[in-house]
Amino acid sequence: ADEIADTLQALSAASRVRILGRLTVGPSSVSQLARAVEMEQPAVSQQLRVLRDLGLVVGKRQGRKTIYKLRDKHVRVLLTEAVAHSEHRRARGPRAADPAGKLESSVSSNDAA
Repeated sequence: ADEIADTLQALSAASRVRILGRLTVGPSSVSQLARAVEMEQPAVSQQLRVLRDLGLVVGKRQGRKTIYKLRDKHVRVLLTEAVAHSEHRRARGPRAADPAGKLESSVSSNDAA
């Protein structure tokens, strides 16, 4: 459970989500990532260290640069599902909290969809 919580916590930072999103396009160096996500290189390096420590990205030295990529397809799936969930919530709009009974029926109907 702790490992799952750590992984989900990594996705709680918008900067890390932007970096992961860019890496879904393909491998990138720190400088390429910094330009793409409009962050300073030291900040990108710090976020990549967190993502690497959690096993979400890997880096491979190529000369003086390190090229980063998503560790495997599971990271892409996790990010894709998070985006889909966010878009689904946005499309439904704000709503009041469901009583327990309605929440259960909502989960059941979403599973059928």
